Amino acid sequence: MSGDWLAPLMFLTALVLIFSGYPVAFALGGTALIFAGIGVALGYFDWSLLFALPDRAFGIMSNYVLLAVPFFIFMGTVLERSRLAEDLLQTIGMLFGPLRGGLALAVVFVGTLLAAATGVVGASVVAMGMISLPVMLRYGYSKELAAGIITASGTLGQIIPPSVVLVVLADQLGVSVGDLFLGALVPGLALAGLYALYAAGVALFKPEAAPALPRSVRNVPGRELARRVVLVMLPPLVLILLVLGSIFAGIATPTEAGALGAVGAMVLALLNRRLSFEALRASMDETARLTTMVVFLLIGSTAFSLVFYGLYGDVWIEELLTNLPGGIVGFLIVANLAIFILGFFIDFFEIAFIILPLLVPAARALGIDLVWFGVMMGMNLQTSFLTPPFGFALFYLRGVAPPELTTAQIYRGAVPFILIQLVGLLLIILFPEMVNWAVR
Repeated sequence: MSGDWLAPLMFLTALVLIFSGYPVAFALGGTALIFAGIGVALGYFDWSLLFALPDRAFGIMSNYVLLAVPFFIFMGTVLERSRLAEDLLQTIGMLFGPLRGGLALAVVFVGTLLAAATGVVGASVVAMGMISLPVMLRYGYSKELAAGIITASGTLGQIIPPSVVLVVLADQLGVSVGDLFLGALVPGLALAGLYALYAAGVALFKPEAAPALPRSVRNVPGRELARRVVLVMLPPLVLILLVLGSIFAGIATPTEAGALGAVGAMVLALLNRRLSFEALRASMDETARLTTMVVFLLIGSTAFSLVFYGLYGDVWIEELLTNLPGGIVGFLIVANLAIFILGFFIDFFEIAFIILPLLVPAARALGIDLVWFGVMMGMNLQTSFLTPPFGFALFYLRGVAPPELTTAQIYRGAVPFILIQLVGLLLIILFPEMVNWAVR
């Protein structure tokens, strides 16, 4: 009797445990141990293969690329906890306020900057939801437009570098983080531009849904506005340019640039007299929590992949994906559908550590450029963050939204932006030069 059935059963068991709500890291590790035991009992697996697990765990802990993850998380949380992001949103709101739909444009602009500064979806959505949503509702914005523009702009942290998502994807794909950052730059900015274009269109054709701010609110002296622009907007922009510029120019690795960003965020908070002990401790707690989750997921997924490969699951997956009808097109359809659907239920870290290692060998065998593939996956993950009823960005906004904004309104507001994101995903597929224009 062949043991070919063990690998598919192991994969199915892991998915069932994950969807049951059991912690993903332990679901993966537990499944690995159970099926290692079954494989040994049936003579299809050798316990000695598990001797490689400590070496792989040590490799995770000493992975220099992944060290960028806590640095970028810390950089973003310091900017958020010190209320520098709040100042940024208020200042840009003053600049765009006189325009019809100006607040919506300000949210897109700030969402783009926060994406480049934090790279964490939850932080961006919560920050903008707490700061801009009450203002938009107070001055007559459509509830659906306000909810949609905030959740969509908040998810830009998935695709605009220096994104934590892109760092993790680069590690799992085995490509340069700098190349993935460069490849994602144009698609990310293009997507932000499409959001702004949609907001401007709503303001033009439905002016009652996106009014200009009242004169009494936007009547800020020109000198005061100029002072705020210089003191509030320029420093974060300079920090972002330093971080990305050092990576793109090859002066610093993403890890070194992340460390520069973390120190820079603290310096900005200190110069603005916002570097309190409470803010610093909260930032360190959040960074430790997210980093610990990533490490546990990595170790669980490493144990899973070790046993899965020992049962020849990688051969099964590769043969399954490379022999799909349609060749590369069939593979891309299946891969995108799998990522899109799983994105409803599980976090992008989990998708990156569970699904991507299974897709990469098939993508490589089909001759697909892995940088382009990674950017496409990032855009797809971003789309799933917005899709009802399980989109994480929708839940983040629901948590900070006032009672008068219903869940149904949040869902309806997200629909146009899901369609815009799907257009962005299609553009990447049809025009791969959007990604590989400058990749070394």
